[in-house]
Amino acid sequence: MSKLVIATNNRGKLREFEALLAGLGAELLIPSDLGHPLDVAETGATYAQNARLKAAACARATGLLSMGDDSGLEVDVLEGRPGLHSARYSGAGASDADRRAKLMNELRGTPSPRSARFRCALAVARPEGRVEVFEGTCQGEVILEERGTNGFGYDPLFFMPQHGRTLAELPDEMKNRLSHRARAVQAALPYLREVLGK
Repeated sequence: MSKLVIATNNRGKLREFEALLAGLGAELLIPSDLGHPLDVAETGATYAQNARLKAAACARATGLLSMGDDSGLEVDVLEGRPGLHSARYSGAGASDADRRAKLMNELRGTPSPRSARFRCALAVARPEGRVEVFEGTCQGEVILEERGTNGFGYDPLFFMPQHGRTLAELPDEMKNRLSHRARAVQAALPYLREVLGK
């Protein structure tokens, strides 16, 4: 079976990718499974650059086809913040709850609806150096009350009007079709199948 390494140390993210790539017929691993703990500084100026850095470093270290991603929440009334700094929005060591609290605090007094989008860049790197990037977005709005428990990060605040629910209220099968990461994976699938000979 072909192997695909996901450039993360997070087994939760690996499980999400296993669900998104279930039909690919590849064995998904993370670098630590191969004895290569991943520590890549996200120094890029864009999601795509950060995704490239992670995927390329992973492919070099493991000698296998590798995939890295970077994503963020962009809120229009905050001029695109937290954006590229979504994971570090409340500083080092902050929890998801801390980041959500900071976002709600910043948005108090702003008019509703607060249009926003999640954006994801997904990079696929071959060991010889070629890297391709695929992107996905998910449009919605930010609400000021947390709803749902099926998600992480900002999911409980990201409301999708067309579905009447937040991302954290959606069942996995819906989320795995509609999320920014799911859409980036869908864009990457034809290339992944080609590279893996599927």
